[in-house]
Amino acid sequence: MRGSESFWKKRTGTVHERIAELCKEGDALASAGRPEDAKQQYIAALKLLPGEPRQWEAATWIYVALGDVHFRSQNFDKAFKCFYNAVQCPKGLGNPYIHLRLGQLYFEQNNVDKAADELTRAYMGGGLDIFLEDDPKYLDFLEMRIFL
Repeated sequence: MRGSESFWKKRTGTVHERIAELCKEGDALASAGRPEDAKQQYIAALKLLPGEPRQWEAATWIYVALGDVHFRSQNFDKAFKCFYNAVQCPKGLGNPYIHLRLGQLYFEQNNVDKAADELTRAYMGGGLDIFLEDDPKYLDFLEMRIFL
């Protein structure tokens, strides 16, 4: 039995290392302006997770990375699916960045009530700074909805 436990710990560690490696490669490809190649790395990492991916914390950051590639490519439907999955993963709910992206994506879908809700969550968890790297239209919208 002990040998069996050792085998699974080693196997899990190896899988985690490979997932981290694939994501690091995906990040480098995304930074180099190669979003299609980056997506393939993230998808490969996601496929390494056993069972239902959303039960794993690693899936949270994989979905976020994949969603960001789609967001930056303005493929808002695919980006929304990724961030919607990410918020359901461990440590996804309450993550200001995930709520920021969900809010931005609801905004792009013209779903203003949900956009305001998610952007407010992002603001409450991440403050004003979380909005400063993206198009100011999202912060402008939130300022019309709530008092900052």
